[in-house]
Amino acid sequence: MTKRYLIIILSLLFNVSASIAQSTDHPRIYINNASKADFLKTLEQIEWKNELVEKKKENLEKYLGLIKKDPQWLVSRLQMNWKTKHDKVYLKEGNFSHSEGSAPVPTVRYSGTRDWATDYNRPKLEDVIPYLDDPRGLYLEHKKTKKLEWIHPSKAGHAIEKINEQIMGIAEDAAFLFWLTNEQKYAELAAPIFLTYMDGMHYRDAPIDLENTNQANISGLATFEVIHEGIVVSLVTAYDFMHDYLVSKNTNLDNSIAVFQKWGDQIIDKGIPDNNWNLFQARFLTYIGLVLEDNQTYKNGKGREYFLDHTFKTSTDRQLSIEESLLVYDFETGIWPESPSYSVHVITTLLRILTLLDNATNQNEFLNYPIIEKAALASFQYLFPSGYTLGFGDSNHKILPPENFELLIANYQKYNNTEKEVLISSLLDEMISDDLYTRKAKDYFQLFFYLDKVKQASNKELPSLNSTTFYAPNVSMFNQRMGTGDDAVMVSTVGSFGNHAHANGISLELFANKYVLGPDLGKGPSYWHDDHLNFYSRFPAHNTVVVDGKSDYAAMRTYNPYTLDNFYPKVGETPSFNKLTFSKVSFFEPETVSDQQRFTAIIKSNSAKPYIVDVFRSKKQKEGTQKHEYIYHNLGKSLEVFNSKGQPLNLTATDDLSSKKGDLKGYDYFSDKKKTVYSEDVQVLFRLKSNESPDNLMKLWVKGSPNQTVYYVNSPKSNALSEGTAPAEIVDDPLPTLILKREEAAWSNPFAVVFNPYFENGDNPIENVSYSSLAKYPNTQIIDVLLNDKKTVDRIVLNASENAVAAENSFFQRGLFSITRQLNIDNKLDFLFLSGMEKYENMGWDIISSGEPFTLTLESTAGGFLVSTDKPITINMPLAKGKEAFIKLYNDADKLIKSRKGTTNRNDDSQVVFKIEKAYKKIEITY
Repeated sequence: MTKRYLIIILSLLFNVSASIAQSTDHPRIYINNASKADFLKTLEQIEWKNELVEKKKENLEKYLGLIKKDPQWLVSRLQMNWKTKHDKVYLKEGNFSHSEGSAPVPTVRYSGTRDWATDYNRPKLEDVIPYLDDPRGLYLEHKKTKKLEWIHPSKAGHAIEKINEQIMGIAEDAAFLFWLTNEQKYAELAAPIFLTYMDGMHYRDAPIDLENTNQANISGLATFEVIHEGIVVSLVTAYDFMHDYLVSKNTNLDNSIAVFQKWGDQIIDKGIPDNNWNLFQARFLTYIGLVLEDNQTYKNGKGREYFLDHTFKTSTDRQLSIEESLLVYDFETGIWPESPSYSVHVITTLLRILTLLDNATNQNEFLNYPIIEKAALASFQYLFPSGYTLGFGDSNHKILPPENFELLIANYQKYNNTEKEVLISSLLDEMISDDLYTRKAKDYFQLFFYLDKVKQASNKELPSLNSTTFYAPNVSMFNQRMGTGDDAVMVSTVGSFGNHAHANGISLELFANKYVLGPDLGKGPSYWHDDHLNFYSRFPAHNTVVVDGKSDYAAMRTYNPYTLDNFYPKVGETPSFNKLTFSKVSFFEPETVSDQQRFTAIIKSNSAKPYIVDVFRSKKQKEGTQKHEYIYHNLGKSLEVFNSKGQPLNLTATDDLSSKKGDLKGYDYFSDKKKTVYSEDVQVLFRLKSNESPDNLMKLWVKGSPNQTVYYVNSPKSNALSEGTAPAEIVDDPLPTLILKREEAAWSNPFAVVFNPYFENGDNPIENVSYSSLAKYPNTQIIDVLLNDKKTVDRIVLNASENAVAAENSFFQRGLFSITRQLNIDNKLDFLFLSGMEKYENMGWDIISSGEPFTLTLESTAGGFLVSTDKPITINMPLAKGKEAFIKLYNDADKLIKSRKGTTNRNDDSQVVFKIEKAYKKIEITY
């Protein structure tokens, strides 16, 4: 972090409380009385805002009618210790154990368990038993049997807290409508609910964990996690809007104030200090701080300044300040070190906190935290071409939160930053035009802080906010993109680093043909559920390679990233050579002490349709008996396996892939298992049928291997998928899955697959794929891809490292990767790509590094070649005797800076020599 940034932060924090108006007026969280007239005009003019208000009025009519008949109808359904009045709560780790003690009033019941997954339905309010406080527990309906059962609260998931949140949400709405309309009926509904709950929480202590586990460090007052204390927002809002009413009725608010302070203290004292929790807790602290009066108002000195100071500046052992929490951002990329769903939620939370603060200070608080704006824009790097986020770790495929951009736009307009306002408005308008978003208010935050109207989108072309390649080391993610529309392809290669990560080795998600055809499977029903612990967070649920059926390590908070060894193009660059992207990553798998390496490339065919190459090497460090299984899940209704001639192979049922045979428990989730043992190359076809659309096909050209076992299994549904990344009718279907098994190391003979996506009756870019190797250089993998014109061949020569050698006849390669595209008829070179290369000889060319491995692109043009290089090199080019060749060198501004004639190679007069002294993005060779 720069000194300038730190100075700005410290200056802000020193003055944050002083800059808030010292008024004791309420409301003030979202709006004040001075702005009420303007707000009423807004409701008259802006239909989508008025709709929310009218919806709240309509919803409350039902409850107004019920409490007219029975004034206690809502109050009695609060989850309280109505009879026992227990003031002590005891937990056993993440479960409620029991409560005891005695208070002068009914106290608030504690939640049942940390785990939200439950076999029981939460009842509608109409079905909640009034004043329920029964030693038998809760009386709930079983989801499967539909029968009512008495159960211990620990079996009820979050039913207790959610019922209370629902009722307090009704009170919150009534308090708001009282302020808006001045109608007493709304306050008379809200006040008893609010006061009953607050008095009950005042006399009830924070929970005690009898096992003294980590649960003791994270418990809230109402829930098992201080980050889930959502009822705080409703309580603060209700208090703020009906404060004047309560005062007018001479209500003693001491207990309510004490509860806000107690809740703030609990949040400060508890939590997890090194992930998103700090920020989710900070949001609650912001509400509490803003609703309270100055420190001097209270004997304990815990008022506005105290809680805002702990929000923004002062850290405790369990709750870091925002100032300190933001230091974990990657300030170069703008990426937060968690999976995408959590990362974008962190951005929303930060924007909400700053919007609340800025509403109080009017000091343009956003300027003091520039990383948040950077992060909001960097989040576009998470997107598939369809506009939905990646699904790695505990994530799912969803659009970026439009709220992030709504709040930025509101800030830009408030402080007259027109240029940024127009830019972000254009991005928002694009989401609207793509039918990804409709402007509407769902809560008070959006009602009060979203602009009534956003500026007209600019006619200028929007800058791209995702790049051809992107690397985020703090989540071990590398993305590659190519193509547009139906031809858009994206591959995301992910390791395991940061929070909410999975044990997945080197995993990938693959987008093609408008969908995430090769998805991650997301997370399980909850983080404590067996399905999550044994399957969704482990290797078998990912597109990866498992060693000995045992590859594993800790999920959630994990530090098992890969090393990004090589890639093209550079992040943020859009080079003139756009025929391919690639990455090579290396990984150490700790459970089996194995080395793994994955090379993945997207290659543009001679049509608009790209294909994908995947070469996965895997070996145990200790030689001996071993097995390696390549797993790939794909959308579809079926999977068919053919030999290299297109003839179907017969697969038979098997009981392989099972924990009974020593594999991970995750293998037990595979069903309908079939297999064949086949040594030759095979073709695998996934067929995705969708309503009234051509079949969406993914063809895999799979390299053979002696006694390789080919499995077709079904995996459980992907919880990452959404209707934006898969057809709606198959989102909940099992996933057909290919597994390739080797009973030996897969290093010198790696797994190799060419992914060939196309639509039935559409353009299929590939005619055939063949695999070969070199007897003398067994680590070398050669892949020949015959394109659909049946004339053009892409030859890929891949070594395991930059200093490895491949040689045969006149071909020599010391380096990682080369690809040539040429016509079979006359061997005419269309393009040559080299990367991680020291020396390359082929077809009369001899290209040599000047000491460092280089990346070179060379494309045929009408009069010669267009070349780029990222390092100094020497090019020896084949040229007929008597001909001359010339070179032109251009700077980054595409201005010609040098030109000269090539010289004849003194050792080979059929070659002309060009010395290139540094990196150039554009070089022309003519002859």
